[in-house]
Amino acid sequence: MPIDPVELSRELVAFNTINPPGRELACIKHLEKILAASGLATSVHGFGEDRANLIARIGGTGEKPPLCFTGHVDTVPLGNARWNFDPFAGDIVDGKLYGRGTTDMKCGVAAFVAPICEMAAQLRETSGVVLVITAGEEIGCEGAYNLARAGVLGRAGAIVVAEPTSNRAVVGHKGALWLRAIMTGVTAHGSMPHLGVSAAYKAARALTILEKFQFNVAPHQHLGSPTLNVGTVHAGLNVNSVPDRAEIGIDIRSIPGLSHSRISEHLRAELGEDVSLEPIVDVGSVWTDPHHSWIRQVLEVVEEITGEDAGSSPQTAPYFTDASVLTPAFGHPPTIILGPGEAAKAHQTDEYCSVARIQQATSIYSRLAARWCGV
Repeated sequence: MPIDPVELSRELVAFNTINPPGRELACIKHLEKILAASGLATSVHGFGEDRANLIARIGGTGEKPPLCFTGHVDTVPLGNARWNFDPFAGDIVDGKLYGRGTTDMKCGVAAFVAPICEMAAQLRETSGVVLVITAGEEIGCEGAYNLARAGVLGRAGAIVVAEPTSNRAVVGHKGALWLRAIMTGVTAHGSMPHLGVSAAYKAARALTILEKFQFNVAPHQHLGSPTLNVGTVHAGLNVNSVPDRAEIGIDIRSIPGLSHSRISEHLRAELGEDVSLEPIVDVGSVWTDPHHSWIRQVLEVVEEITGEDAGSSPQTAPYFTDASVLTPAFGHPPTIILGPGEAAKAHQTDEYCSVARIQQATSIYSRLAARWCGV
């Protein structure tokens, strides 16, 4: 059934799926209706109020596992700045489709849903494809984790993640370990600080340690070194009291071969007993050998469709994706991150996605599915 990926993108943008709170169910049900009408077997997996993931399958014959396409439908908040375009209207101006979630990543979802619906009849008696459309990606892959824990994913021989890459093939990204460091003290009147124990001073000492923290690991050849950033610091409730609690928000980006448990142990040893650490987000890095035969096929297809040289140097991304969860859940198949969005526009005011890139991505995904399934 022919579906216009640009119009489908506009339909998806019209759903307010800002996370928190998410409320992705209506958007997911809209996609389910479209996919089911095209002959795909669909299943909706709820995990909270008005929240759900969607799995859709077509084909699956023979021993070769299906090709997986994945994307999420939740978005980040609008921000405080005034938008020049209605963030839920999907206005198209000068070849750009505007709206929250266009680039990250509803246009990517539309770009793989459209061709798979159109190809459904051809794919039915092949190894097929599986579409994994998630909720809750933006704050730690919540939806993907829910699917992995439920054991409903099945098999996949390779994964295409339609996150924003301007249709360049990306073979890996860093992981993310977000931690809340908590320090406690004893409150007292601000005029008698000697009667209390300041959690703020404990935080100050912790900040000095964090600023100088070294991971003591060799950099990855293409992803570089892990990083640590202190994003938030909070202490006290009023100026005339000794603060009895302080919190530091820590954002660590990890590389393959560096486990998050090892990082946490190292931090605890450095920070000492005065600081407790609580995980907020814990998603691993992703890396596929760029010389893998399927990756080479993807690069060929991208070059055929876009006319741009895929290049000899592997592309990587600084952000995390649902591949952090889905790739290990599927048994570590080769994974590519490739989508029509512009990474630099993600989470921005007046976010947009190029209409031409949506159309390009649709062609790329169609050709990847055709080659995988031999149609």
